[in-house]
Amino acid sequence: MLRTEKIRAAVVDDEPLARSNLKILLTRDPDVQLVSECASGAEALREIRKRRPELVFLDVQMPECDGFDVLEQLGGDLPAALVFVTAYDQYALQAFEAGALDYLLKPFSNERFARALKRAKERVAQGRPSKLERVAIKNASEVLFLKIAEIDWIEAADYYVCLHVGAKAHLLRRSMAEIEEEFSRETFCRAHRSAIVNLEKVRRLESAEDGGAELVLTTGARVPVSRRYRKELQHRMDSTKS
Repeated sequence: MLRTEKIRAAVVDDEPLARSNLKILLTRDPDVQLVSECASGAEALREIRKRRPELVFLDVQMPECDGFDVLEQLGGDLPAALVFVTAYDQYALQAFEAGALDYLLKPFSNERFARALKRAKERVAQGRPSKLERVAIKNASEVLFLKIAEIDWIEAADYYVCLHVGAKAHLLRRSMAEIEEEFSRETFCRAHRSAIVNLEKVRRLESAEDGGAELVLTTGARVPVSRRYRKELQHRMDSTKS
């Protein structure tokens, strides 16, 4: 089936000239509609969540909230096609690990942009991935791309969540409600108001004399289970085993 709607695109760059250049190139393509033009990472987060563009051209180095910050906080709201645009080549590996389709190094030619746009249009035609497979975690020195299937359990930590992977723990700027929405409901289940568990990592459920319960994971970690979530959790565990 031929696509009749235009591809919704957004441009994110803190340099006005760079945004203008990308805007001109995009508007030349009759299949693309520019729905948002953002001058900062914070603005990009608001606009991408509101406008839902299918294609985003994203700068890496921006003040306060850079391109990888944007990726980390978007979570499951990532566009179908993401193209990084930057003057620095040292971020290329991280960009592709994050799921970027292409990496435009400034200054780039019109021909190079055309190749990137062609690939992006093909990716959009294929559709958005059915589920989130990796999550970007940014700290002061690096960006880590963690496979969601490797996470044992998730713990609430004020304005963050703590992702437990074996003996390691990683802080992610996301709420528990967002994690429930973004992660596969077939694999993850709420065990407590402050805990979500990967069902594939559960070894057994232990009951306590006071009526409470704990999950024992394959790593030996123990996760509390509240009465509110126990029935659903046991049902999900039985379904997983069958």
